[in-house]
Amino acid sequence: MAQAVESVERRYAVLREHLDERQRRLLLGAEAAELGRGGIKAVAGATGVHPDTIARGVREVTGQDGPRARVRAAGGGRKKLSQTDTDLDAALKALVEPETRGDPMSALVWTTKSTRHLAGALTGMGHPISDRTVARMLRAMGFSLQANTKVTEGTQHADRDAQFTYLNNQVAEHLAAGDPVISVDTKKKELVGDFKNGGREYQPTGTPERVNVHDFPDAELGKAIPYGIYDVSANTGWVTVGTDHDTSAFAVATIASWWDAVGRDRYSGSDRLLICADSGGSNGSRIRAWKIELAQFAADTGLHVTVCHLPPGTSKWNKIEHRLFSQITLGWRGRPLRTHQVIVNLISNTTTTTGLTVRCVLDTGQYPIGLKYTTKEIDALPLTRHEFHGDWNYTLAPPDTP
Repeated sequence: MAQAVESVERRYAVLREHLDERQRRLLLGAEAAELGRGGIKAVAGATGVHPDTIARGVREVTGQDGPRARVRAAGGGRKKLSQTDTDLDAALKALVEPETRGDPMSALVWTTKSTRHLAGALTGMGHPISDRTVARMLRAMGFSLQANTKVTEGTQHADRDAQFTYLNNQVAEHLAAGDPVISVDTKKKELVGDFKNGGREYQPTGTPERVNVHDFPDAELGKAIPYGIYDVSANTGWVTVGTDHDTSAFAVATIASWWDAVGRDRYSGSDRLLICADSGGSNGSRIRAWKIELAQFAADTGLHVTVCHLPPGTSKWNKIEHRLFSQITLGWRGRPLRTHQVIVNLISNTTTTTGLTVRCVLDTGQYPIGLKYTTKEIDALPLTRHEFHGDWNYTLAPPDTP
């Protein structure tokens, strides 16, 4: 029997790490049953396993106890920390709930709330815990990693909704008449050169695009200023990439270039143009140069140019943002914008499955800043302010128009 017991000891030493608790019990029970009388005590002495565990294994392999699906009996094993430490759940929730942010007494108010930091803070408060256990507890509580979301718009203008209704009515009326409606804005200025551009593109493994470490503007290449036009009814875009300054003259020059190249033929029977623009920037509602330049554009084209501005703080609702600019950003993701011509080419190749097409041109003209216009010059313009919010809604007529 001694030799058999030594064999049991060797086999158990080899197999132990590869078996779960139930499988070990069954193995030792089978060995003890094979040895016969005194087998339980002999196997227990050889393996160090409690005789009661081996006896239960014997009963299971000999059919005295039915087969069990569980490795352990119900209630077996180590208790959860939340059961042995009844204050742990409340302590963890107090650290991560939003209302604790900004509380100077919060243990983690001045650091990131990673699971490692949370575990360290809880341990320091008398609740020893690992970062993995913290992660499991957070998931069970319904927490997950969240990024900041831009939803708070601040104080809203009292006529915000009313202006949107008025603007939508103007758009509907112009579209029904077959007149052009365009949404305009300046896209974010871009550094030109070997600079990192957000996003990822497929490349051979280990060969990413190499770009500059620092984002200091190139003295020769400077920046690119994309000013865009989105034609609402045609679902097309026009972008002029400027190299000088984002001024009202540059904005209206872009509108004029679109009209000469596209709009005049596409809307040959129209004598009206509706422009939807933000309230700020080079096409802002308070910018005198914007109105001066549009008046000249109206005179040159014979168009009645109506402008409806989006209420302050609502630029993200401008159609050009999500119909055109977002698609351009997707189109050049992960690609360094090394030259102005590269930018023009990338924008020109922007398309969507819904049929968007874009034309892009480079404008190397000079658009000086700091030009001043007087109130008298503005008052002399053929400008008619609408009855509803004339500061946001107005029409510039060509000369000799009653």
